[in-house]
Amino acid sequence: MMATYIDQVRDRLEQQGTACPLEEVMDLCPELTWNQVFLAIDYLSRTGRVRVTMDVGRSYTVQAYRPVAAVTVTAF
Repeated sequence: MMATYIDQVRDRLEQQGTACPLEEVMDLCPELTWNQVFLAIDYLSRTGRVRVTMDVGRSYTVQAYRPVAAVTVTAF
């Protein structure tokens, strides 16, 4: 089964490892349309899998994000 375009964008951002400008995400996924990349980033951002930030120049950067898992402590 082929990965969805959302999975493709997420995988490429994880491989990138660092934040990159929104426009450069297109270079990471040349087989996808701009709309597919934008929709994937929107979905991944809303589900907490990527972090989208805006700098002072009003440019957006995107980075794969792995929230820290909650640690459960049990008493003995």
